[in-house]
Amino acid sequence: MAIGILGLLAPTAEAGSAHFVGTPTASASGSTLTVKGKEAGLGNLAQITVTVSADAQCINKGGNKPSAENKQSFGGGATVPVQNGKANFSITVTANFQPKCSPPMTLQWSNVVVTDVTNSLSVTLPGPF
Repeated sequence: MAIGILGLLAPTAEAGSAHFVGTPTASASGSTLTVKGKEAGLGNLAQITVTVSADAQCINKGGNKPSAENKQSFGGGATVPVQNGKANFSITVTANFQPKCSPPMTLQWSNVVVTDVTNSLSVTLPGPF
């Protein structure tokens, strides 16, 4: 009987099985990249931390990548609330390097890495975007 009582007093943890629902999506507009996604299997967590890192570079009219200072990595993140074991996130990253991509050059994003830091879960979106 003592073993039964100890079993009742032991803390219980509801283990989750964190995973992305589908693949997160990325879209670019001007110098901004927005990554959206959903995670499930988060158990009783109150929140998760999601980060995004990506490479941005200017592409000239001929589709070439000039060797200039305007190639860099950028990142951002957010603390995302969890409700019923699920979380929806939307993270925006802005390229703010100099010189800017002026027409006819355009900004292109690649190697987008989305990471749930809380659960050590990561996915790469190769792009380009």
